Amino acid sequence: MKDKKNPENHLPSREDILNFLRDNPGRTGKREIARAFNIKGGDRIWLKQVLREMTAEGLIEHSRRDSRIKGELPPVAIVEITGTDPDGELEGRILHRAGEGVRVVIAPGRHAAPAPGPGDRFLARLQKQEENLCEARLMRRIARAPAELLGTLQRENGKTVLRGTDRKGRSRWIVPEDHLMGAGPGDLVLAEPLEGSGPRQYLARITRVLGNTENPRVLSLIAIHDHGIPTVFPDEVLAEAAAKRPVRSMRGREDLCPLPLITIDPADARDHDDAVWAAADDDPANKGGWKLIVAIADVAHYVTPGSALDREALKRGNSTYFPDRVVPMLPEKLSGDLCSLHPGVKRPCMAVHIRIDAGGRKIEHRFSRAMMRSAANLTYQQAQAIADGQNPPLADMDPDAPARLREEVIGPLFSAYRALTRARDARGPLAIDIPERQVKLSDEGEILSVAPRERLDAHRLIEEFMVLANVCAAETLEAARKPCMYRVHEEPKREKLVSLKTFLKSIGISFSIGQVIRPSHFNRVLKQVEGSEYAEMVNQVILRCQTQAYYSPENLGHFGLALPRYAHFTSPIRRYADLLVHRGLIAALGLGKDGLRDEDGADFAETGRQISDLERRSMAAERAANDRFLAAFMKDRIGGIFAGRISGVTRFGLFVTLEESGADGLVPIRSLGHEYFRHDEDHHCLIGERSGKTYRLAQKIDVRLLEATPIAGGLLLEIVENQGQTGKDSAETKTAAPLKKKKKKKDKHSRRKGRPRRARTS
Repeated sequence: MKDKKNPENHLPSREDILNFLRDNPGRTGKREIARAFNIKGGDRIWLKQVLREMTAEGLIEHSRRDSRIKGELPPVAIVEITGTDPDGELEGRILHRAGEGVRVVIAPGRHAAPAPGPGDRFLARLQKQEENLCEARLMRRIARAPAELLGTLQRENGKTVLRGTDRKGRSRWIVPEDHLMGAGPGDLVLAEPLEGSGPRQYLARITRVLGNTENPRVLSLIAIHDHGIPTVFPDEVLAEAAAKRPVRSMRGREDLCPLPLITIDPADARDHDDAVWAAADDDPANKGGWKLIVAIADVAHYVTPGSALDREALKRGNSTYFPDRVVPMLPEKLSGDLCSLHPGVKRPCMAVHIRIDAGGRKIEHRFSRAMMRSAANLTYQQAQAIADGQNPPLADMDPDAPARLREEVIGPLFSAYRALTRARDARGPLAIDIPERQVKLSDEGEILSVAPRERLDAHRLIEEFMVLANVCAAETLEAARKPCMYRVHEEPKREKLVSLKTFLKSIGISFSIGQVIRPSHFNRVLKQVEGSEYAEMVNQVILRCQTQAYYSPENLGHFGLALPRYAHFTSPIRRYADLLVHRGLIAALGLGKDGLRDEDGADFAETGRQISDLERRSMAAERAANDRFLAAFMKDRIGGIFAGRISGVTRFGLFVTLEESGADGLVPIRSLGHEYFRHDEDHHCLIGERSGKTYRLAQKIDVRLLEATPIAGGLLLEIVENQGQTGKDSAETKTAAPLKKKKKKKDKHSRRKGRPRRARTS
């Protein structure tokens, strides 16, 4: 068969090039390929173009010095030692995306002291032995194994073995009987490595038994340990917290106790750090306007700069939330008691007083240090029920309380909220809509259900009040020319927008990339697909296009909220950034001596980086724990068939979200059949090379659950073809069809040959 670019057929075909790369792993650049096929002169330009096209199509990975089949192992990579095989030979895993599913044996030889052990990482030279077998020759050590081990105990060949809690459970340590501390198979334990008593013996000693893996409550502990989240407060921090006393004096504080401020929180909230109030503005010049107060716990009074509490709060950065527990930023004495706005109890607060007009636009605001007494602590469901005219029972309150709250508090709050939504709609923040799942547990820790988290107007009310208060904080600090820890969300990167444009074009949606991109540009696309089969897919793709928010003393605006300046002020119990903003306001407005110090402002850039990293750590731990709880929820349903949607497309397989539970699982690419599937990154799909069969993002498919491992937090799935309606859609033979649009009547004055008539201008 002749190549289209080479009529004389003296140049290699693409298959010839692929075969050459397959037979010659290692450093194989353009020069080596040209020499192998005797390509000279002007034909080198042809070769360069062919290699570029093969790279764009996902067939190979090509650089100036190296070309190899995409997915093939690199000649040198980082290898992590995982343990030994039954014969005592070292084994490992390749920390490269092409190493998935490849068994690695470590070549014998002299290794640098100390001897390699599980968890150690080395730079190694790789040599493929068989299809899924590779030999690694260790070159130099990159990192040592952790000093503390977390894993589960198993019995293997008459020995007690500690298996690591990573996704594959590859790390393997032998625990001698006299070092078990009473632990047995199925227990989750902490351990420390011991020096081996013989060659290739990796021994460990149990230091703490955390619980049995049959108890779902241990799943959070794995995520906490894996991500290094501190759970124990130092003695000096606890002593400092224990010495704190409630604020009694009104000196320097505004008295807000007569006002019926209320807190509205989740039903399982353990701290209450924000309260709200609203009333119609009595100023005749602001007809239809509202007066608002957002009162926030005065954490800065208790956690002063440079104290032990302050140092520990910065070390943690924020509280971390799991389905069964919270790892708090502050000790319970503060987070659950002195700083929590409990009903009927006087508490110090930082309050922002705001006036808005009938359209929800802010007219003015001011901050004060105050004392308040919460009139009620409501859940979102209770607040919504009262607003809807119902009378839900309220703990420790009389039967007439709902009606009284509706008239005095809830009614005005919801009316003010409706005004704020008008301002929000005019501003046009990003309107991505992706449902969030909630894991519900019994008191014993058993998983009762996994269901979409309810979204009520009561939730949106609190969000709008908090956003407005945060804007006021940023504006005040900026006007005072004082350091501010901004919450920054930059606009999407250009390359992400180009990829999004290509994807949207494939489903018939135009997306213009101008000089300035705004949330409204994305919202128009989301509105266009609303209610269509592409709605969820487009929401997902637009979300992945966004940058990640972070903390910084440099104001770069908040793209997602469509705000020129924004700072977190409303949650100082659980976020260190908010505590810094409180201190900044205290210093800027002369509200006390416990405000921000000059040296603190000088370190804001580094502090911003630190707390941003800690926030990402918490988010990763929370996701990992949720994955494990979902896997535990699904483990008794192995073999079942479930409807799902493709939520991620990668070169190694498909991630599928199950519609019923929201659990995510992997369909490995090797399970899709024997043909080669090409990963089209721009269109978010896998395409069969021979059949053209296509799996794309957000496509409905039916899958069978093959494996659920709660300890690792993974689900293994396989696609089930021709299962009902979703089965028919499980694999397509082409990429996504364009979004159907309404047909327009043909203009009888249209020009011939399909040329559109020139539009008239008004």
